[in-house]
Amino acid sequence: MPKNTTQFVCAECGYVSPKWLGRCPACGKFNTLAEEPVAPAPSTKKQGAVRPALSRALPLSQVRYERYERISSGIAELDVVLGGGIVRGSLVLVGGDPGVGKSTLLTQVAAHLAGEHKVLYLSAEESCSQVKLRCERLKIGADNLMLLNETNLENAEEAILEAEYVIVDSIQAIYTDTLTSAAGSVGQVRECASKLMRIAKSRGITFFIIGHVTKEGTLAGPKVLEHIMDAVLYFEGERTENFKILRAVKNRFGSVQEVGVFEMTGEGIFGLTDYSSLFLSDSRGEAAGAAVTPSETGNRCMMVEIQTLMCKTAYGLPRRMSLGVDFNRLVVLVAVLEKRCGLSLGTQDIYLNAMGGIRLNEPSADLAICAALASAERMIPVEKYTAVFGEVGLTGEVRGVSYAEKRVNECVKMGFKRVILPEKNAKACEKIRGKIELVPVRYVSEMIRTLFSK
Repeated sequence: MPKNTTQFVCAECGYVSPKWLGRCPACGKFNTLAEEPVAPAPSTKKQGAVRPALSRALPLSQVRYERYERISSGIAELDVVLGGGIVRGSLVLVGGDPGVGKSTLLTQVAAHLAGEHKVLYLSAEESCSQVKLRCERLKIGADNLMLLNETNLENAEEAILEAEYVIVDSIQAIYTDTLTSAAGSVGQVRECASKLMRIAKSRGITFFIIGHVTKEGTLAGPKVLEHIMDAVLYFEGERTENFKILRAVKNRFGSVQEVGVFEMTGEGIFGLTDYSSLFLSDSRGEAAGAAVTPSETGNRCMMVEIQTLMCKTAYGLPRRMSLGVDFNRLVVLVAVLEKRCGLSLGTQDIYLNAMGGIRLNEPSADLAICAALASAERMIPVEKYTAVFGEVGLTGEVRGVSYAEKRVNECVKMGFKRVILPEKNAKACEKIRGKIELVPVRYVSEMIRTLFSK
């Protein structure tokens, strides 16, 4: 009988090495290789063994369409992020910081689905009594909701096969007997996720899997965990804030640009349909250093306020800090304002924040960031009912963006009186000119003169 051997697997990218290395050759991270025992594959050379038939490729014209059945989760905002509902036989990974509300959200989903389907809540971190206490706090009850406290995947397999929907809380807390490493290791997470995937695709069982995150905010475990899943969702929000944001970073059955807004209350988590003023402050237009931009996320447009604060640096190197906006983007825009617009920012500490904890990843927020920075530098507030959007290039020009007409319509809906937009998008918004004042600009300096000419 061959002896078991060991191998070293990178926790970040899954790279396998026969010996320990301080730095992973694949991803370049340090101290990420962990030792795992592995048994050699059994020999398949048996006398008289029948070789399985090889799979045959099909022409594209002969491939049949598969209709994906969707069902509502009971929470409209979650359905939007999933692309219209839960797809039967899919794997959905929900990650987030501890205490953000992942278990609460999926408990509500499980209770709703249990009204007409067989649902299993596999809790590896909490006892069944703790889950029941949560259900009583949320004032939900369903006799078809089955609870199981088990950490061994083989012991829970029989209960999993009897259910239609399964919630696994969490993937880092369960283990399989095929590996001898501890639960939560790279090998265990990868093997458990692969086994759940095989069950989902062969039996048509839908899995909601809760995953832990690292201190950097990424999902703990190997990257292959995200590759296996059909949808990967991030639940974001501060513990002290009632508003949470659910973001899709991967979705094989829908858009990855969708964002859901939720409110955490004592009776559970509820989706917000009227989020128009959620990312706007009541005192905007009174203090310098704030600008409003219409942000396009998926199929919706939201007005987001960008705030910035400047103060004289106490050290030789000025400090830059951003929340909700890419740090490198902030550094580039500061350089553009200094070089192309003549603003003196080299001796100022700059702090930038997007209201409500939302993240602005699209380049259309560049012009609003420049407006907020110019307002803070000149100590002149931007008018309360003025919105700004556009992409900024390194030469200081303002480039056109997509969905310009939709952004302007959102400004009209929110009662704004003036919008500063790229000149290339002005023609597409001509029919709305009677409802709102359109100010097209070609360069950032022109935008600054328009806002602070008085």
